[in-house]
Amino acid sequence: MTRVVLLIVTNLAVMLVLGIAASLLGVNRYLTAGGLNLGMLLVFAGLMGFGGAFISLWMSKAMANWSTGARVIASPETSTEFWLVETVRRLAQKASLPMPEVAIYEGEPNAFATGPSKSNSLVAVSTGLLQSMSKEEAEAVLAHEIAHIANGDMVTLTLIQGVVNTFVFFIARVVAYFVDSFLRRNDEAASGPGIGYMVTVFVCDLVFGILASIIVMYFSRQREFRADSGAAWLLGTPQPMINALQRLSGVAAGPLPQNMASAGIAGQGSWSSLFSTHPSMEERIAALAAMK
Repeated sequence: MTRVVLLIVTNLAVMLVLGIAASLLGVNRYLTAGGLNLGMLLVFAGLMGFGGAFISLWMSKAMANWSTGARVIASPETSTEFWLVETVRRLAQKASLPMPEVAIYEGEPNAFATGPSKSNSLVAVSTGLLQSMSKEEAEAVLAHEIAHIANGDMVTLTLIQGVVNTFVFFIARVVAYFVDSFLRRNDEAASGPGIGYMVTVFVCDLVFGILASIIVMYFSRQREFRADSGAAWLLGTPQPMINALQRLSGVAAGPLPQNMASAGIAGQGSWSSLFSTHPSMEERIAALAAMK
C-alpha cells in the first residue's frame, strides 16, 4: 500500500507545485482578467498536464536506473548475465522489437520495463528474482516485461496521465473561479482572482487529483492483464507465467521507488482495489488459466 500511496502523492505534488507556480507567475490573473477565458485555460491546462507527464516519460530510463541502482549490462560477465541478455534478445525478436537495454539491480524479487518508446526501452530484474525463480519462471517474467514494451504501455499510461492531469487542472480552476466570484460578489472594486480562488484551486487540485488517480490505476491494472497474456503468447503457453505468478505470490516482492511502482511485475494491493496498480495474483492467475 505504501508504494501506491507514494505514487499518488507524487503525482499530486507535481500538480500542486505547477499550480502554485502558475499563481506566483500571474497566470491565473491573466486567465481571469476579463472573465474566465475557457479556451486559454484549456490550452494552458493541456500544456501543464501533458508537459509534466512527457517529461517524466523522457526521463524514465535514467530515473529508473538512478532510483533502483540498476546496472545496465553492456557486456555480460557471468553465465547468468549472458542468459539474461540472450533471453531478452530472443523474446524481443519474437515480438518484433529492437533490443532493449538490460539491467540488474540488488533487491528482493521484482522486475520492470520502462523507457520513452519501443526503440528506447529498458528491462531490469532484481537479483532476488533471478535467485528465487527457475529459468522457465524468470523467462516468463521477462516475456511479461517485453509484452509491456510491445503493447506501448509506457506511452499509453503517460497519455492517460496527461489527459487526467489536464482535466484536473482545468476543472479545479473553473470551480475556483465561480467560488471566488460568489465570495466577492458584493466587492465591486475587486479585480483578478482573490484568496478564495487560490484556496479553492489548492483543495480542488488535491481532491480531483485523488479521484483522477482511480482512472489511472484502472488502466494500470488492465495493462497487467494484457502483459500476462502477451507473455503467454510469446512463450506459446500460459503455464510458465502462471508458475511465475504463483512463485511471486509466495514471496515478499521487492519495493520499487514510488515513480516505478506501477511498472513492476509484482505490485502490492492497497486498502481499496480502486487504488491498486496491479490486480491480485489470484485474478491474474485465473485470467491466464482461462486461456488454457
